[in-house]
Amino acid sequence: MNVIFMGTPSFAVPTLEKLAQAPEHNVIAVYTRPDAKSGRGNKLHPTKIKVLAEQLGLPVYTPQTLRSPEVVEQIAALSPDVIVVAAYGGILPAEIIEIPRYGCLNVHGSLLPRWRGAAPIQRAILDGDDIAGVCVMQVEEGLDTGRYHTVGSVEIANKTTEELVDQLGEMGAEGMLEALAQIEDGVYEWTEQDESEVTYAEKVSKDETLLRPGLTNREFLRRVQASSHRAPSRCVVCGKVVTVIKAHAANTVLPQGSVVLEKKHIFLGLKGRAVELDVVKPENKREMEAKQWIAGLHNVEDKTWNVLPEYYHKLPVYG
Repeated sequence: MNVIFMGTPSFAVPTLEKLAQAPEHNVIAVYTRPDAKSGRGNKLHPTKIKVLAEQLGLPVYTPQTLRSPEVVEQIAALSPDVIVVAAYGGILPAEIIEIPRYGCLNVHGSLLPRWRGAAPIQRAILDGDDIAGVCVMQVEEGLDTGRYHTVGSVEIANKTTEELVDQLGEMGAEGMLEALAQIEDGVYEWTEQDESEVTYAEKVSKDETLLRPGLTNREFLRRVQASSHRAPSRCVVCGKVVTVIKAHAANTVLPQGSVVLEKKHIFLGLKGRAVELDVVKPENKREMEAKQWIAGLHNVEDKTWNVLPEYYHKLPVYG
């Protein structure tokens, strides 16, 4: 098939890689979001998919919107057999959906109809779901409303967002190749979504992953798992801003907001049982094991932890 691919973040990378490697498919163009400012210096950075497309020598386009007549005409002129989408970051207009003869197919990181929307994997973690999954879905004008085919699922357990994104991204890529082969033969089986079971996965805000003493250790650990570069699980420990990368529940109860340092262990007091930090990223430093970081904390007088100062009066610290 002649394929147009649309995607943006790391979740989309495996699908583009496998399409580009498949001899039965020809990726004729790649569409991704425009370069965005991020990191130190607020410099412009290309998306993961733009970088990969350029490495593969594929034509890549970064329109501000897919709704402009010029973009619609451009896609129509390419005459794709199918448009494959994976976390593009925008809704496709009807004019584009109607162009390819096999339609537009989306790799979506949830077990539809649960978690339609922008952040299905993070929402599954924050809501305490036991499993996460990935589907191939027919794209319609609505938000993830089309018929779907479940590709597979995995236990969330203590996996981070990044780990689940990688695992489900690979699973979704394999599922898309299988789907294209069967769709061409007219034998792929679709399921209508049960509207009574729909939930929505809105983007996760920074407030939702901030760490504060009033949380239970279950809530704390879910926020750490759901952490991302856009919404990191941050707090202030012993006067130092830190992002918690990994932690686990401790078999001890400490006063809320207290910090206990024991040899190479660091414990934070919460509502109920405490947590022990395993991996952290101090502000403006590299990621490291907590036992390395706490070497510099033993002589610090402030043995407390709290939400970031700018949120202290906005969030219920101990509620």
